[in-house]
Amino acid sequence: MRNFLNLVPSASEYFSSRRLEKADRAIVFGFNCGQSIAQILLCLTVVSAGVLHPSAARAIGAIAATPRTIAQTPANAPAPLTKLLTEIDAAANRRDVKAVMAFYSQNFTHSDGLNSQSMAKALTQLWERYPSLNYRTEIKSWNTEGSAIVAETVTTISGTHKQDGRELTLKATIRSQQRFEGEKIVKQEILAEQTQLSSGQNPPTIEVNVPEQVKVGEEYHFDAIVREPIGDDILIGTVLEEPITEKTFFNPSEVELELLNSGGIFKVGKAPATPENRWVSAVLMRQGGIAMVSVRLRVVK
Repeated sequence: MRNFLNLVPSASEYFSSRRLEKADRAIVFGFNCGQSIAQILLCLTVVSAGVLHPSAARAIGAIAATPRTIAQTPANAPAPLTKLLTEIDAAANRRDVKAVMAFYSQNFTHSDGLNSQSMAKALTQLWERYPSLNYRTEIKSWNTEGSAIVAETVTTISGTHKQDGRELTLKATIRSQQRFEGEKIVKQEILAEQTQLSSGQNPPTIEVNVPEQVKVGEEYHFDAIVREPIGDDILIGTVLEEPITEKTFFNPSEVELELLNSGGIFKVGKAPATPENRWVSAVLMRQGGIAMVSVRLRVVK
């Protein structure tokens, strides 16, 4: 999800000046922090599940080299890996970028085109804005591939932050698969993600319906539904869809917010002609507050 934080004061001014009249034009807001909050948080998924301290790496390396016939479930995950999850989550909660990046291979590959330099930059910027995020990672499954281990994990992130007297609440869930060899993370693929950011005394509660995966050229439905009655409130919002690339992490963007005639946003999109990952984000505002949600859409052959 894009960082919509600077939309909050603009929205407040809009509603205070137009409380009882209908909007007759689109309102354009720029937001000057181009990186995706969700994508930056994804960096920590790989940290929490795929990297190894030297002492743990040797133990898990021995396990990986041993043929396994039993199902590789969370219940029988290697003890060093389980212990490491707690240690890495704790390091992330301390916002120690240097310690986090020490576990990455200089040549690691990421499904979104990140490298060690851009990931460190993204984490630094995120933690400057959100100094009190909390991370918790769980193993969903794992298996061995030769001397390597591939683990699928789910990381949840939550926290609040005050900006210009407003409290912002962030919640994210990220599912990813990562490969580690020895002491370094060498590869990560993001499988699914959803991030929500809200502010205000009564922000809209958004329920999102969208597939995790579609085929190239296929149409899909994106619904961002406000769960509580709107009543006489004015509701404005928009949907933003963009490819997930290293470039879109840091480039600024702007969105047009329009008057909505229903309790949410309902759009039909069409997947591109080539396989890729895309962000589909919605922002919804009313007098009581603002809510944003971003999900990942995987486009496959």
